Amino acid sequence: MTSSWSGRLTELGIELPQVVAPLAAYVPAVRTGTLVYTAGQLPISEGELLATGKVGAEVSADEAKTLARQCALNALAAIDALVGIDSVVKVVKVVGFVASAPEFGGQPGVINGASELFGEVFGDAGAHARSAVGVSELPRNAPVEVEVIVEVA
Repeated sequence: MTSSWSGRLTELGIELPQVVAPLAAYVPAVRTGTLVYTAGQLPISEGELLATGKVGAEVSADEAKTLARQCALNALAAIDALVGIDSVVKVVKVVGFVASAPEFGGQPGVINGASELFGEVFGDAGAHARSAVGVSELPRNAPVEVEVIVEVA
């Protein structure tokens, strides 16, 4: 294992994306004390929303899990731009929102896409508290949104 998170990303073949520009009046991430809070991150890559619709209808649970991973990558990019990824001490909390079709109850499995990424990158420091919430709508008709709180040095 490398001695840095940036080195670990390289080992995993993961390149952090560009920080997603805010869609309204907020910033991608903010630091207070030793915590960094990210804004809710949508599954955007290269400026494009990767999918739209409800999970359990237009979007499969497996596809949504992959989209949650993209949200997590976008959160890491926001953290990296603010304080540098190597300053992360611990992933504290992940909150995932899943735009859910009626009767869809697989929100925890969808948000595992984000949680598993944090485990891959940060190992034990990636273990976190989490909420996975089903909602009726998300911005831009996105299927999933993820926000993260990390402790930094």
